Amino acid sequence: MMHDIGLYLYANAEGEKRLRVMVGGGLGRTPILSQQIREDLPWQHLLSYVEAILRVYNRHGRRDNKYKARIKILVKALGIEAFSAEVEQEWQHLKDGPAQLTVDEYQRVADAFVAPTYQLLPDDHLNFGSQLMAFPDFARWVSRNTHAHKVPGYVSVTLSTKPGPETPPGDLTAAQMEAVADWSEVFGFGEIRIAHEQNLILPDVRKTDLLALWTLASEQGLGVANTGLLTDIIACPGGDFCALANARSLPITAAIQARFNDLDFLHDLGDFSLNISGCMNACGHHHIGNIGILGVDKNGQEWYQITLGGAQGKSASLGKVIGPSFSAEQIPEVIERVVHTFVDYREVDERFIDTFARIGIEPFKERVYPPCEEQLA
Repeated sequence: MMHDIGLYLYANAEGEKRLRVMVGGGLGRTPILSQQIREDLPWQHLLSYVEAILRVYNRHGRRDNKYKARIKILVKALGIEAFSAEVEQEWQHLKDGPAQLTVDEYQRVADAFVAPTYQLLPDDHLNFGSQLMAFPDFARWVSRNTHAHKVPGYVSVTLSTKPGPETPPGDLTAAQMEAVADWSEVFGFGEIRIAHEQNLILPDVRKTDLLALWTLASEQGLGVANTGLLTDIIACPGGDFCALANARSLPITAAIQARFNDLDFLHDLGDFSLNISGCMNACGHHHIGNIGILGVDKNGQEWYQITLGGAQGKSASLGKVIGPSFSAEQIPEVIERVVHTFVDYREVDERFIDTFARIGIEPFKERVYPPCEEQLA
């Protein structure tokens, strides 16, 4: 929902492939969530419909101003109904042309994606259950860092690249990368995927191999059970490496990870996203983090603006600015106050984003911006 064009593929009641088409999303200087312009589009028309969107943008888009040369600006200016009508009119000239996909073309491409040779395995295994009981840290890692697989006996595994404040998120050494490459072959089919959260995915791991993989990953600092938790931070390189940045991101990340170093507490908090960008270009996707941090420049000094309530996925939302920005030294305390406000107000097993939707931003603002005698140090 935060892209110029978003496509959601699904099967209708008859099992036919259909597309839901969204347009006009984007983060950066002007964060906007996309809006739906087409439902139930047959997959055969994918290319022609996207081409129609691009033709309308090329005809009416703001080519005169690089800051406004985005589909989201055009959609906002025309309105979604007018933009949709233009696209539908343009599509009538394209829909049955050479860009229409065929079953033969679909099958030609599909034949290039050959499924691995999976073993016939039971989904539950006595030894695996015994391992979960014998090694609590392993069981916790399995609960956070593995995900269901369509083939019985297999899971996909997330290797967290956020072990703690000593290492910038997403950074790996050559030795670690060599180790991951080896694991992809020993415990899978030689495939590694990169998640936008800056973690690594091994998509086809047998459950019976999980303990061995976790043991090796822990030795390499890649076995931390924090996927989807507060310290699984998405951060851009910031002022340490990027010439566009207004402020540094990595020291802020390290300070937050150092403050929240109790894994039991993090697991009690549950699903929680924190994203950091060093400038308004939003490479760290701070707008859609449950907690977002944006680095800003004030008279040559680095300050940080906080947003709350962002989320990604089908229920995406943009975070709301809670108030004036903070210095780098204040950020860990600010985050702690936000977290403890959530703890005080949450209902049983409620996620942060659900608590925020229920109580709104005011309780967080009151805790973060206290009376003068309780001001942040």
